[in-house]
Amino acid sequence: MTVLHDTRSALRKDGVFSMSHPPIASLIYDFDKTLSPNNMQEYGFLKGLNIRPEDFWQACRECAVRNQMDSVLAYMYMMTEKARGVMTLTRDLFRSMGKTIEYFPGVDTWFDRINAYGQTIGLRVEHYIISSGLTEIIEGTAIAKHFKAIFAASYCYDGNGHPLWPSNAVNYTSKTQFLFRINKGILDITNDRDLNAYTPEDRRPIPFRNMIYFGDGLTDVPSMKMTRSKGGFSIAVYTPDDPSIADDMLTQNRADFALEADYREGGNLEYVIKALLRRIAATDECARIHAAQIDRARARGGQTAHAFDERAAWADPAQDGE
Repeated sequence: MTVLHDTRSALRKDGVFSMSHPPIASLIYDFDKTLSPNNMQEYGFLKGLNIRPEDFWQACRECAVRNQMDSVLAYMYMMTEKARGVMTLTRDLFRSMGKTIEYFPGVDTWFDRINAYGQTIGLRVEHYIISSGLTEIIEGTAIAKHFKAIFAASYCYDGNGHPLWPSNAVNYTSKTQFLFRINKGILDITNDRDLNAYTPEDRRPIPFRNMIYFGDGLTDVPSMKMTRSKGGFSIAVYTPDDPSIADDMLTQNRADFALEADYREGGNLEYVIKALLRRIAATDECARIHAAQIDRARARGGQTAHAFDERAAWADPAQDGE
């Protein structure tokens, strides 16, 4: 279901916006190795089959090469193959596997803390998942309730809940379409018409400049680069024993920050996110004031609105001319 949020404000007589709806900041996460230390298949699924993770992923790579297959479709196929005759896969079983997922320190309290901080500075914070993992497993996690939407791979199921065929596969390049869905408020993945229709920047519920993308590896690079190029921010997270990939993404201008995946209160990650939220709030307020000034100036001069929207270009120069 798609929910559009009206973030526009009423214009006061003195030409300044009166905020009737708080602006929205969107925090967008990869899942595996971003919120959780391992791939989600390595908890309930592979342990239940007594298969070593390295053996499973090697089989997935061989399947992908042998069949010239997308890597996400390959692992989804191999999950059904490895389970055949050993484990009866169902939607409910996948969701129960979500209960076995482990998280980086502080993840369990992260969302409530960040939401509460956003409220203190006049922001509404929303959280989203864009992952190549399985939707059904993520839906079964303890943190699923915090996400506005989960965009991930999934199966279609028969009447008994058994997986029949992939209904959605989210790889490193297709992740970027979901950034536009969040930007436009088109959360129904079957609604391509509205997604591709022209929408003026000031009518989009969540500007790219209000987005913060969290990822851990090279599969997140397209989404990180798109978020940054359109005025948002990207965070590369890493485990304490291996910051190399995150450092590379930072020095190659693919991420704005490289930070340890420690979500605990008072940590560096929380400090940076709070600073970015303050910047988002300030930029949004200035954009509202600027737009109000433009409208008032035009009204005084008897002008009509121009086709080009200065308020969007002023707040997000990357959108100039789109």
